[in-house]
Amino acid sequence: MTLLPAPVEAVPINGLPRLAWRHPQVVIGGGLLLLLMLLALAAPFYAGDPQNMDPFIRLQPPSEEHWFGTDNLGRDVFARTIVGARISLLVGLISALLAACAGLSIGIIAGYVRAFDNVIMRIMDALMSIPTFLLAIALISLTGPGIGILIVAIALPETPAVTRLVRSVVLGVRERPYVEAALCGGARLPKILWRHILPSTIPPLMVQSATVCASAILTEAGLSFLGVGVPSEFPSWGNMISGSRLYLAIAPLTVFAPGICLAVTVLAVNLLGDGLRDLFDPRAKRRR
Repeated sequence: MTLLPAPVEAVPINGLPRLAWRHPQVVIGGGLLLLLMLLALAAPFYAGDPQNMDPFIRLQPPSEEHWFGTDNLGRDVFARTIVGARISLLVGLISALLAACAGLSIGIIAGYVRAFDNVIMRIMDALMSIPTFLLAIALISLTGPGIGILIVAIALPETPAVTRLVRSVVLGVRERPYVEAALCGGARLPKILWRHILPSTIPPLMVQSATVCASAILTEAGLSFLGVGVPSEFPSWGNMISGSRLYLAIAPLTVFAPGICLAVTVLAVNLLGDGLRDLFDPRAKRRR
């Protein structure tokens, strides 16, 4: 008996441009993120050295040479703000990727293999009961500051939410006729999971990953502001705001520049996530 593949509720590739323009959130959010990535990657060609210190030009106002002025150590605020985008995007994207991969793997197992469901979900519930900041601070305190451990510390608390989402999708998909037909046809478990279960989890997983990415960017900034996130030698938005908050009255751009970039980045990620939700599930837009 020939088994038909599971239907994938996704948008055809050749229809993405047309449908994306129907959803301005996808265009605006994706465009802002792409622009920020390009600016961050091309920073060495136009932004200068973010670590170059000149005590003779401390807390200078904006000028032709220093577009956003200088900080309390005489470093160029514009260069540090642009380079700081690398840290935030790196932490946000990799944390979202790790949480998505871990949550997808665990959620599929929990949703399809009933023997593991109760044990896995109780572990996820225990992780969700611990505040994200508290868990991240505890992990960083045990291992010391670093970008790698920061990414793990942010991704770990985000994994339970992704796991619960994937599990809920799998619980609904595994009862569908095409999955039961595959079982009756003698298909092995890996093939069922790969061909029939996994495709249905991708659209909601993409939307959830955008939410995780925005949360990770904010968490990184908050932890860096508290001094337990990105090491101080790296220019990150959280470090910049923390180090310049005492000079807000005389050099406001030292705080506002990274703060506005942080807000715009999180807004862009959330817009992209909302647009993807409407793109993959048109009923969501009608309900709103």
